[in-house]
Amino acid sequence: MSVTHAHSVDTCRHERGHITDSRFYGNRYATAASRRIYCDVCRKQRWLDIEAALARAQGELGMIPGHVVEGIVAAARLERIDLDAVQEEIDRSGHSLVGLLRVFQAACPDGSGEFIHFGATTQDIQDTGQSLEIRDTLDELDRELAEILTCLVELAEQHADTVAVGRTHARAALPMSFGLKIASWIDEILRHTERLATVRSRVVVAQLFGGAGTMAGFGGEGIGLLERFAAQLGLGVPTIGWHVARDRMVEFVTTSAMVAGTLGRIADEIRTIGRPEFGEVTEPWRYGKVGSSTMPHKRNPERCEQVVVMAKLAAAQAGIAFTGMIGDHERDSRSLRVEWACVPDVSHYTLAACEITRELVQGLTVNVDRLRENTRSVADQLASERLMLALGEHVGKQTAHERVYELSQHAQDAGRSLRELLDGCADLRELLSDEQIEVIFDPAGYLGASADLTHRTAAEARKWLGGRE
Repeated sequence: MSVTHAHSVDTCRHERGHITDSRFYGNRYATAASRRIYCDVCRKQRWLDIEAALARAQGELGMIPGHVVEGIVAAARLERIDLDAVQEEIDRSGHSLVGLLRVFQAACPDGSGEFIHFGATTQDIQDTGQSLEIRDTLDELDRELAEILTCLVELAEQHADTVAVGRTHARAALPMSFGLKIASWIDEILRHTERLATVRSRVVVAQLFGGAGTMAGFGGEGIGLLERFAAQLGLGVPTIGWHVARDRMVEFVTTSAMVAGTLGRIADEIRTIGRPEFGEVTEPWRYGKVGSSTMPHKRNPERCEQVVVMAKLAAAQAGIAFTGMIGDHERDSRSLRVEWACVPDVSHYTLAACEITRELVQGLTVNVDRLRENTRSVADQLASERLMLALGEHVGKQTAHERVYELSQHAQDAGRSLRELLDGCADLRELLSDEQIEVIFDPAGYLGASADLTHRTAAEARKWLGGRE
């Protein structure tokens, strides 16, 4: 064994095995908020909070003696719990919750611990805890998306009339406004805000139905208890138990992955049009950032690339979540425990994508001169549809398409301009005046409804942002 390795074994507790927990790289795979929400220790406090809420609700209904509730609630604090003892009990029992319950019971005064977890089952507590984590994640997503939309709306409105090259299949297509490109991003994010709102209404619910979902252990008070319990925790009330019906979790994971996917599309577009060959935007950069260990000149699109990485990792969690939909009978840990990995992971990755995208758009520079220059360089190609339609008024659209196709393809093969070849076609040229030709080959005059569509989309975003306030 090397000296270095021996030293690390002696001094390191080896607690950081996941990329989201990396001391050195984790901040680009998770956020402070996602770590807080899915903290392993804080989860134990969340479960204690749920047990305390259960005791309060049962005390109100007379299901457990009223005098024990205060002792249970007072003991439901991590500072009263020996976590090392919890770990020992988990190892000894092989059970995910019993270890905590035993140590919690011992911390309760005057025998009040005998009445904790009364009639509930483990998954009631753990599913309810996961619902609380998802609620907090949705709150963070809502805040992050609002900040991203605020930046994008300002950019879109600022560039509602800025001429740019519209590209399809990675080739010049038609002129458009740069604001319209941003409006497409805004519109997609707005659809996610709608999805997330409905996810919240369906997914953020309590679980309290007992061992097989019958509520038998609650002595006829089950539904009333569930309502009180959920109200104390700020959760919705489901109609029936969902121990083995995992569609709620799948909906959360897949919707989160969709959000990350949209942010990946935005970031990848910025990465592409920010390439020196395009130069249409510039990702924020600060002195001291290093792009390469060997090429000192490099300013790499690190933020854009990392958002795409997050989108890919988030998408991978959706497949895992779907596997959890198939479970046996009324309970099946084969379904449940895949969520313990994919729910936190998709939350880490999606919130990281949000945080990085926010940094990206807040500091994004739109290079208007380069947009104009790039548009001029392919102005002939951008004019083909307009020329075809103008000629079509005289010779018919289909014939005009064939003639402009011939001229366009020949121009590209010969390295000449479409306008030059058009001037050589006397039969077509006589159909259009010099003034018409000037208009046809001016990209800025063929933006269509770009500005109106941009402002229309920005207005919808402002409406949503205003509704949040």
